[in-house]
Amino acid sequence: MGAAFFYHLTRSPLERALQMLLERSLANGWRVVVRGNDPARMDWLDQKLWLGTEDQFLPHGLSGGAHDALQPVLLTCAAEAPNDPACLMAVDGADVSPQEVQSLDRVCILFDGQDDSAVSVARGQWKTLTDAGCAAQYWSEESGRWEKKAEKG
Repeated sequence: MGAAFFYHLTRSPLERALQMLLERSLANGWRVVVRGNDPARMDWLDQKLWLGTEDQFLPHGLSGGAHDALQPVLLTCAAEAPNDPACLMAVDGADVSPQEVQSLDRVCILFDGQDDSAVSVARGQWKTLTDAGCAAQYWSEESGRWEKKAEKG
């Protein structure tokens, strides 16, 4: 049974925090699905993730291609994850179910701390997931480095 890790972004832009978490996930040997709500935003993230330096190559693809099942990192707006991920990263308030948290190694929920609506959605997700018995951790970067601020389960 996995856990949900909430990442409250106050200093890093989404694309930088996502890149860091994806690199760590791949280093753990995990396949990852990144779920959002807006196809245009997922296309934007796809472009940003290709802009790293050559030594920071991050293999990934947008869903809808012929090789979705082979992607180490798949960006999608769908609930389905054909790449058989060990980790789900939800961005922009994308839905996460308690069943996903319980069946995957890790679920990461990244949210913009400068956006009151995003913070409200994340709080609702925390309550829904922890009320369903899922383990959860809340991480903040407000001090300049990532620190665990809360844990439940």
